[in-house]
Amino acid sequence: MSLPIRLRLTLAFALAMAALLAGASTFLYLRLGSNLSRALDLQLRQRAQDLIPAVSQPNASVDPLAGPALVEKGESFAEVIDPSGVVLNATHSLGGAMLLSPAELARAQRGAIVLNRPHVPGLDEPARMLALPVARNRGSVVLVVGATRQNRAEALGSLRNELLVAGPLTLLLASVGGYLVAGAALRPVEAMRRRAASITDTEPGQRLPTPPGGDELARLGATLNDLLSRLEAALARERSFVADASHELRTPLATLRTELELALRHPRSAQDLRRAIASAVEETERLARLADDLLLVARTDQGKLQIQVSSIDVSELFTRATRGLACPDGRSLTVDCDGLNRVSADPQRIEQAIRNLVDNAIRHGGGDVSLTAVAGPGIVELHVRDQGLGFPADFIPHAFERFSRPDSSRTGHGAGLGLSIAQAIAVAHGGSASAGNRDGGGADVWLTIPHQPSQPR
Repeated sequence: MSLPIRLRLTLAFALAMAALLAGASTFLYLRLGSNLSRALDLQLRQRAQDLIPAVSQPNASVDPLAGPALVEKGESFAEVIDPSGVVLNATHSLGGAMLLSPAELARAQRGAIVLNRPHVPGLDEPARMLALPVARNRGSVVLVVGATRQNRAEALGSLRNELLVAGPLTLLLASVGGYLVAGAALRPVEAMRRRAASITDTEPGQRLPTPPGGDELARLGATLNDLLSRLEAALARERSFVADASHELRTPLATLRTELELALRHPRSAQDLRRAIASAVEETERLARLADDLLLVARTDQGKLQIQVSSIDVSELFTRATRGLACPDGRSLTVDCDGLNRVSADPQRIEQAIRNLVDNAIRHGGGDVSLTAVAGPGIVELHVRDQGLGFPADFIPHAFERFSRPDSSRTGHGAGLGLSIAQAIAVAHGGSASAGNRDGGGADVWLTIPHQPSQPR
């Protein structure tokens, strides 16, 4: 079982804080020790400078009781040693014991040295000593000054004890504070989670609460609310699609059922029966076309509308797309390829799209219908125009919506899927579909698809 994110944030914060406190405490401890050592060395050099004038005189004494108090009894000490190792004078507490070994004495005669001792005679405390040569009687002696390190040890020990107490307490308080801050930071997330759990499809319009400001949580809430809006819109479209599809299926089914029931219940002549069967066949074909259109729309929604692009002859494409389609009396169907010979498209799908546009123009438009192919830079436009009343101005923005049909100007029966299917096929080719009205009257619907001109051989 994974830990709650609030507890994980607190643990991560506590670990980082512990590492920071440990590093800061170690640095402070070492820094203080270094500073105390430098201060002690400076003190020893100052004491040596104070004693050098007296030591350089013959028969001088460094006893703190004789003359000025140059050393502090019990904490500091001094000793004068001749080159042969004889102690000439020393602080009373040392008892006349020599503080340097022969090797250290030889080094001290060549220059100043600093030594640490775990203890010195008469003092049971660690000490630090400075030994340096001093000129005397045309020769030299070695002056040794020292001081106990107990004050340094006590200062470091006091600091260590305080850090051992203050460090864990600080870590505990910081962890509690981190836990509270994490809770406050995650409170908007919990509020969004509770609201999201309560949202159902029966209560549209609900949104997640977003915290004020423009931080990451506010942007997350805004993004999720946008997602909810898109999902609601998609759900509304699906419900509308199902309702419209049901409505479109109901009409031919009702007509088919009526024709069959009348044929069964009432004695009818052979001619009437043939008309009833012909009407039933027409409605059955309408149902089949509608089922095919709905299947194509479903595949488009699922991103499964596959195309296989190849180079096809434009004239042949228009001929196949208009095969079986005839304009009513007094109207004509013309084709103009405008010098364009071939186009890159899926023959079956693009033929279906153009056929839908032509059928739409014949059934709902007026006047002559023309098919025109116009080549542009990297694209080709396939136009289907008529000379009727055109689209209502408020219908053009919704012309390619599913089951969308104008209330006036264009009459006839249909499911309102022809234009949306043509658009889906154009989009699958990487193009688009557009609709508008011609300046001279009539509707103009065209497909724009990418096109790579054939290279001359």
